[in-house]
Amino acid sequence: MPRKYSVVCGDALAAEIEELARDYGLSEQEVLRQLIDHGLEAVRERAETTGRLD
Repeated sequence: MPRKYSVVCGDALAAEIEELARDYGLSEQEVLRQLIDHGLEAVRERAETTGRLD
C-alpha cells in the first residue's frame, strides 16, 4: 500500500526541485520520488562497497 510522506525544505532547494520539474515536464512529487529512489540506490551501493551506510 502506498504511503505518503511530507518533506520540508528551504527556498533554495524548493526552487531547484521546481526547476527540475519544469525542465523535465514532471510534477514536483515525481521529481522528489526519483531523487529519493536515486539517493537510496546510491546509499545501497556505497554500503555494499564499504560495509557502511555513511
